[in-house]
Amino acid sequence: MENGLLGKIGIPRLIISLFLAFLIAAGFAYGLPMGQIFSAMLTRFGMNLLLVLAMIPTIQAGAGPNFGLPFGIICGLVGATLAIELDFRGFPALIFALAVSIPLGALAGWLYGLLLNKVKGQEMTVGTYMGFSIVSLMCIFWLMAPYKSPEMIWPYGGEGLRVTVVLDGRMEQLLDRLMSFTVGSVTIPTGLLLFAALCCLLLWYFMKTSTGLAMSMVGANPRFAEASGLSVNRYRVLASIISCAMGAAGIVIYSQSYGFLQLYQAPLYMALYSVSAILIGGASLQRATITQAVIGTFLFNSLLVIALPVANVAMSSDISEIMRVIISNGIILYALTRKEVGGDAR
Repeated sequence: MENGLLGKIGIPRLIISLFLAFLIAAGFAYGLPMGQIFSAMLTRFGMNLLLVLAMIPTIQAGAGPNFGLPFGIICGLVGATLAIELDFRGFPALIFALAVSIPLGALAGWLYGLLLNKVKGQEMTVGTYMGFSIVSLMCIFWLMAPYKSPEMIWPYGGEGLRVTVVLDGRMEQLLDRLMSFTVGSVTIPTGLLLFAALCCLLLWYFMKTSTGLAMSMVGANPRFAEASGLSVNRYRVLASIISCAMGAAGIVIYSQSYGFLQLYQAPLYMALYSVSAILIGGASLQRATITQAVIGTFLFNSLLVIALPVANVAMSSDISEIMRVIISNGIILYALTRKEVGGDAR
């Protein structure tokens, strides 16, 4: 079985794919606007892919999934808010936000990587609590930071940022609309998908370089890597730097597609969604590939998009928020326990 088609696809991915196909068929049967649903699938795939790709460096370096991704996400939000504060609009706003976010994310990743080297074997636990802590700490920053833009600060009091900042007129859906076209009733966000493909290509190229191969060697066999003269701690820190920098850029791309910046507690669980997506794609805690990240991102987000309208119609009531919580956390629970029930790790 392991050498056959089922072994290559993996039982978990097969089950989820069949469930997704069932929901799509149910959507057609109920007469749902499937063109809009397919468009939403493609958009959510493109806006989330970079955040899922950010898991690959730390997994390959032996530090496990990066549950400390909020470190990078916070840096991305800082870059995006600074772009609004300095009154950038359009692509200059997006480029400025990325230019600020990526170095900040790299710096945060360096500090986080040093911490991970001190807690080897407990990276996921420590990373989760550190991610929660930095999100809570930044709530104070969002309230006290000296921003002055009326688009972001509270209208009463004149200080402190709002929970949600609208990006309309700034950088809302710039990539989504770039070269977009319609096939039937399905809108293809060409620019967003091309950017996602470019990120995949750049990460693939990096992992094929001598540095990327050394990073994978460190994760696969630390003792052999040390015997070969490689510094395990150095490559773990490098993986953390790359992962958090990708997370910083990823939240900027996510936000421009979503149309809003979500501050305060919003980034709290974003790392869990990214971790579950890449595990559903077939990755393990020791090995992950770009293909697995792409498959997992598509399956995870497509399920969230299609399941809610189908459930609402089937039950003749609006239970979208309840179903969102059940589906999201159910997929996360399944993904994190998949290895123990015989999931495919290839």
